[in-house]
Order: sequence, then C-alpha cells, then structure tokens
Amino acid sequence: MLAVRLPASLEKRLADLSLKTKRSKSYYVKKALEDFLEDQEELQEAVAAYEEFLASGRKGSTLEEMKKRYGFE
Repeated sequence: MLAVRLPASLEKRLADLSLKTKRSKSYYVKKALEDFLEDQEELQEAVAAYEEFLASGRKGSTLEEMKKRYGFE
C-alpha cells in the first residue's frame, strides 16, 4: 500500500476524470505510474546503449551516409 498526497488541483482533475469515465481514481494512478515507469526504464536502456556505443569507439553514420549506403538518394 502506498499513500500519496496530491495537490488539490491534481486531485480535482483526477476526480473529474474518474466521474466522467466511471473508472476509479486508483485505475488512473496505477496506469499513469505504469506508463511513467515503462518510459523511465526505456530511457535507462537507451542511455546505457548510447554509453556503450561511445565507449566502443565505433563511428556512427550520418543520415546522408545511410541514404547512400541503402540507395535512398
């Protein structure tokens, strides 16, 4: 169980949405948290991959180089 204090304006928006859609406030809080955590996990994976690329010393390719390589000129 987790208790979270929300600013009144956010609480009102959440309550209004809940009433309009007939879904619980908990549903929207869980959904928002799941989406946020997924985004953050993907960001961490991307940062790690980029750091690995930088550490490898490999050279990247420009868009123009990729177009030429794959015949999209």
